[in-house]
Amino acid sequence: MTNFQEPIRDIAHLAHIELQTPRPNESLEFFQGLLGMTVVKSEAQSVYLRGWGEQQLYSLKLTEAKQAGLGHVGMRTFSPQSLEQRANHLKDSKYGIGWTDGDYGHGPSYRFMDPAGHKIEVFYEAEKYVTPDHLKPGLKNMPEKYSARGAAVTQLDHINLFSPDVDADSLFYRKYLGFKLSEQAVTETGKQTTAWLHVTNKSYDMAISLDKTGAQGRFHHAAFKVETPEMVLRAADVFLDNGIYIEAPPNKHVAGQTMFVYVYEPGGNRIEVCSGGFLIYTPDWETVTWTPEERKKGLAWGSPLPATFHTYGTPDIEKSSTGG
Repeated sequence: MTNFQEPIRDIAHLAHIELQTPRPNESLEFFQGLLGMTVVKSEAQSVYLRGWGEQQLYSLKLTEAKQAGLGHVGMRTFSPQSLEQRANHLKDSKYGIGWTDGDYGHGPSYRFMDPAGHKIEVFYEAEKYVTPDHLKPGLKNMPEKYSARGAAVTQLDHINLFSPDVDADSLFYRKYLGFKLSEQAVTETGKQTTAWLHVTNKSYDMAISLDKTGAQGRFHHAAFKVETPEMVLRAADVFLDNGIYIEAPPNKHVAGQTMFVYVYEPGGNRIEVCSGGFLIYTPDWETVTWTPEERKKGLAWGSPLPATFHTYGTPDIEKSSTGG
């Protein structure tokens, strides 16, 4: 038998992300009006938003900044003890930053940087969402009633981070946070070009994609979930009707098997609206590896993603270098 190491089970789920935007008013209108999210708090240069199906207070912090990109990622632990365990493990590494008093809606957090330069925090204490009277649903086991605005996204589904070294980053998340590698795309020599990682039973909660620019800390995209594949098509029409550039029209991914549409929100960050995907129940799931030859076949139905999908991220390197 092979040596068995008990997996880390401290991270409960991806809780929230902070996106930075140089066009805060237009970005807010995108997330509120076109995605159908609800504002729960505005303070200083930031706005906090939630999807109608979120089981937490919010999943998106939108912050005004000079350029688009990722502010930080928040992950919730299963318990105070789990938080202490992760913090102590990270303190002993070169990645730790230190404790914070927390942000709106959650208690103390431990912050650190991943090897690619993304700022991450873990926390446990969190304010519960109290449904206002005008949003109370007909079924008491729902967080709030259905949003009839725009694409009507339910919740944050996953994120994709750019990295100049996918192998190093995917190993970091497995070693320090307990993520498991569900799928990977590799080169002819076996180096990862994309890693799909999960802590829940979804096929992935986070993807890490190769950034060939070699830059640190760039953001690829955030994905928000809708209830059905047909609603992905509806989202595409919402974007079309409102002049939002569609980078990749509705199609189906091979890895994860999600239906998707990709756009750029007005600030410049790539956003995905998605539906579906498979679940992982078995504890001994074996990582699925996609070869370069298999990846050449494109998406599930044969067509490829646009070239920009593999090069564009925020901050936009080309725009920054030209002073745009």
